Amino acid sequence: MRLSVTAILLGVWLSLTTLANPAHAVSLIRDADIENALDELAAPILRAAGLNPNRTRILVVNDSGLNAFVISNDVIFLHSGLLLRLESAAQVQAVIAHEAAHIANGHISRRLTNLRGSRNAAGFGMALALAVALASDNPRAAAGVAAGSAGAAQRQFFAHTRAEESAADQSSIRFLLAAGVNPQGAIEVMDMFRGQEALSVSRQDPHARTHPLTSDRIRALRGLVAANPGNTATDPNADFWFARAQGKLSAFVQNPGWTLRRVRGDNSPIGVMRRAVALHRQADANGAIQAMQALLQQYPNDAYWHELFGQILLESRQPAAAAQSYRNAVSLNGNEPLILGGYGRALLALNTNNSNTEAVRVLERARALDAQSSAVLRDLGQAYARTGQPGLASLVTAERYALQGRMDDAIVHARRAADRLPRGSASWQRAQDVLSAAQ
Repeated sequence: MRLSVTAILLGVWLSLTTLANPAHAVSLIRDADIENALDELAAPILRAAGLNPNRTRILVVNDSGLNAFVISNDVIFLHSGLLLRLESAAQVQAVIAHEAAHIANGHISRRLTNLRGSRNAAGFGMALALAVALASDNPRAAAGVAAGSAGAAQRQFFAHTRAEESAADQSSIRFLLAAGVNPQGAIEVMDMFRGQEALSVSRQDPHARTHPLTSDRIRALRGLVAANPGNTATDPNADFWFARAQGKLSAFVQNPGWTLRRVRGDNSPIGVMRRAVALHRQADANGAIQAMQALLQQYPNDAYWHELFGQILLESRQPAAAAQSYRNAVSLNGNEPLILGGYGRALLALNTNNSNTEAVRVLERARALDAQSSAVLRDLGQAYARTGQPGLASLVTAERYALQGRMDDAIVHARRAADRLPRGSASWQRAQDVLSAAQ
């Protein structure tokens, strides 16, 4: 496995945003259920844009700001704050359509041209300095990170020009109409962002600072929608996926009491799921377990709810029951790396010779499906160490640090791995790849 450009970009971007504002460190919220729901919402939009839904991921950034952006051709990022603020599936799909338009129109490809010719992590860091400004409130720190890099290169990468925004607006309406989604959602989102323009720069969300949200642009968007009303209707299926993604996210990030008040008397599957999460976060293990058992009795073939039950059991210190629940989830969806990762973690919690050996197999499968999961690499390193494979343990630890942008630590562990692995082997070559990318 070679570290991909996207993996290095994401790792360095996350590390740089943390450096720019340590009190506002940026991380990703990885949840199989939420990502699946967003994938369901995105699929018709991506197909309309000529993009492959199986190769374009929708990831959630753990940030309360109202923002969405792209830094590569295969990932669209949504801030958790934006996902919680939006009010309908059509609004989420409008945001995805706009970001997909940047990819489909070649905007990101042009910005990545210079990056593809370099494997130097420091070079990536300078080019990604504007990502720091986009995701933090400290543009001076971003300027410091980018010191010595050419201003023209900074503008080329991640610069949302008015021409690009206008083109993305037009394309997004076309994609929404082709997907049968009401384009009115795009206007509603734009109206929400327009309120940011009235705030001082220090109080504006990053999206308002990087996108020229002018009245002219909003009027143009209204004109596009008026001229192309299409034949769209509310999609109950899309509404379900929106409610599921937003409901689970809010249950984990909002105060549990807030969630419990809002689901009082709500016995819908999403309401029961939210109640289970809130009770779990209140350390009411019995209440959470009973809620999940009732949910799974009604929906025994939902892999993502089996996974949630496994998480609740594992965090309630019931590893054997957790492993069984994760095993059920894997039997229903064995190609979801986050589910496999949770199963591997539960097997490690059992900590027997057999479970540790099985954890290696499961976590290797998870890594093969998603080589950019820091949690999977962390657990796989532990599994290798427990099964007497220190060279491989050092290797995946080095890869994890590289993804996180901790290049000095990556070099230390990559050298240790190279010393322990057979020279010329595939694993040894992976260690060389980390050293090459990090130095």
